[in-house]
Amino acid sequence: MQNASLVSRAGLALLAIVAVIALLVWGIGLNTLRDRQEDLIYLGQQHLFLVFWSMFFALLIGIPSGVLLSRPFARRWAEYVMQIFNVGNTLPPLAVLALAMVIVGIGDRPALIALFLASLLPIVRNTYSGLSAVPPSLIEAANGIGMTKFQRLRQVEIPNALPVILAGVRIATAINVGTAPLAFLIGASSFGELIFPGIYLNDFPTLILGAVATALFALILDLLLAALGRFLSPHSAA
Repeated sequence: MQNASLVSRAGLALLAIVAVIALLVWGIGLNTLRDRQEDLIYLGQQHLFLVFWSMFFALLIGIPSGVLLSRPFARRWAEYVMQIFNVGNTLPPLAVLALAMVIVGIGDRPALIALFLASLLPIVRNTYSGLSAVPPSLIEAANGIGMTKFQRLRQVEIPNALPVILAGVRIATAINVGTAPLAFLIGASSFGELIFPGIYLNDFPTLILGAVATALFALILDLLLAALGRFLSPHSAA
C-alpha cells in the first residue's frame, strides 16, 4: 500500500509538471520557446550553479552546527546562536544582496554569499530540532551497549533525526531557488535575466517564461529531495 501511494504521488507530481509545461507552451507559444531555448539552457545552468554551491556550503556549515548545538553542553546557548544564523532571513533578500555586493563586488560571489545566508537557518534549526527530539530511551540503549558518542550519533541519532533534517534541506532549497532570480540585480546570471527585463519592458511572455522556469526548477528539486528522503528513511515516508 505504501509503495502504491508513493508511485501515485510521483505520478501526480509528474502530471502536474507536464500540465504546467503544456500551459506554458499554450500561453506564450512554441515559437517563443524555440527563440529562447539557448537562453533557457544557459540561464538554467547558471541558476543551478548558484543554487548548488550556495546549498553545498550551507549544508557544510549548517549540519555540523546543528549537531554541535544539539549536544547537552551547548543547548543552553542554542537559541542565542541560532539568531546569528538567522541574519539571512531577518533582513530582506535585497538588503542581504546589497550588503554582499558592497563587501565583495558584483557577480556570482555576492549572490552565493546571500543565498548561503538565506539557506542556513532552516538547515541548522531542523538539524538541531531533529537531534534534540531523539527519544532518551534510544540514547540510554546506545549507551548501555557501549557505543561511543560518535557511534551513537552516527548509528542512532542521525538516522532518527534524518526526516526532520531533510525537511529543513527542502525548505532551504525552496528559499534558495526562489531567491536566486534576485541575483540578476547584482550582476549574477539566473532566471532573473528573464523575469526583471520582462517586468521593465512589459514583455509578458519573457516574464512568464522566467517565472515558470523558476517554479518548475523548485518543484523538480523538491521532488528529488522528497524521493531521497523516502529512500534514506523508508519507514518514515507517509
